[in-house]
Order: sequence, then structure tokens, then C-alpha cells
Amino acid sequence: MNTLTDAWHWLTDSAHWSGDDGIWHRLAQHLVLTVVCLVISCLIALPIALVLGHLGKGGALAVNISNIGRAVPTFAVLVLLLLTPIGKWGEGPTVVALVLFAVPPLLTNAYVGMREVDRDVVRAARGMGMTGRQMLFRVELPLSLPLLMNGVRIAAVQLVATATIAALAGGGGLGRIITAGFNLANTAQVVAGAVLVAVFALLVEGVFEVAERLAPRWAGRAR
Repeated sequence: MNTLTDAWHWLTDSAHWSGDDGIWHRLAQHLVLTVVCLVISCLIALPIALVLGHLGKGGALAVNISNIGRAVPTFAVLVLLLLTPIGKWGEGPTVVALVLFAVPPLLTNAYVGMREVDRDVVRAARGMGMTGRQMLFRVELPLSLPLLMNGVRIAAVQLVATATIAALAGGGGLGRIITAGFNLANTAQVVAGAVLVAVFALLVEGVFEVAERLAPRWAGRAR
């Protein structure tokens, strides 16, 4: 209990919330890194998943290839990237490693969502004379939106938790609080940093839970 009490005292000390090493600044860095990686991951994974799901071809292969990324530790990828020319790009290695980590759940959920759309509805849309583009954006995408949003939620929460590795590559974020605590042998600071990451991840989870509940309404309006 002493460690938790000390961590609480560390968190409630106003001196730890301001400045370049303060919690607010590190939280902003963590948020920016998470958003950037999530946007890049969505731009890569979602178009591929939607097109393959619409065509019904090559999706299984793409999903299996992307899932290989789950078997490779993100930290190992980061270390390898630091040894390449990408390591000279500042946050580049961290962004690449996190994007590779976030692509599998996005690709898998979006593809499965597209393939689980009722085929009778798709055939009816085709029978009404809809083009492939119209079917994709007016029928399949709205119906697959809840599962697609679930993949985005999973990726976002995983990114928040894993973005702490940025500190190991000299980057910012809440991971810097944890690594600084290890360097100072300050267990309370380490625990405080871990609590901040956990709370941030739960907040992100909550935001996307609300978005997932609203997704059927958006889908209904789109239809």
C-alpha cells in the first residue's frame, strides 16, 4: 500500500503536471503519437479491407499476412528499425512499428464485417441496378460499420498501451514518465506512469464504445 500511496502523492503534486517533462505535456505527446499512428493505419488497412471484402477475393490471404505482425513483438520491430536508415527520422521508427502493430485488427475486422453483410441484401441492391461503388458505400459499408468501428477501437486502445515504447527510442509520451522513474529508481513514479497509461486507455475505450453504439444510427441514416 505504501507504493500506491506514494504514487498517489506523486500524481497529486502540481509540480509534476507542468513543464516539458510534466504530465500534461507528455499526455499531449502520447495523444498525438496515437492519433497519427491510428490515422496512418486506417488509411492503409481500411481501403484494402473494404475493396477485398467487396470483391470477395484475396481477403483471407491479406488477413493472414497482416496477422503475422501480431506474432512479431513491436519492441523487436522498433529495435530493428533503429538500426536502419529509418532510425534517423526521429519518431519514424516508432510510428512505423506502431502502424504495423495496428494494421491487423483494422484489416481483419473491416474485412470480416464486409463479408458478413447479408448476401441477399447485396443481391437485391445489384438487382436494383446499383453500381459496385454504390453498393460499397450505400449498402455494404453502412452495414459493416459496427464491426469496422470495433476494429478501430481495438487498434486505438492497443496503440495507447504500446506507444509507451516511444520513450525507449528517445521519443515522448507517457512512457517517458515510466522510464524516468526506472532511471531514478523511483517506484512511485513508475506506478504513477503506468496508472496514467491505463486511465488514458480506458478513456479511449469509452470514447469508442460510444462511437460503436452510435454506428448503427449512422448506418441507418446512410441507408
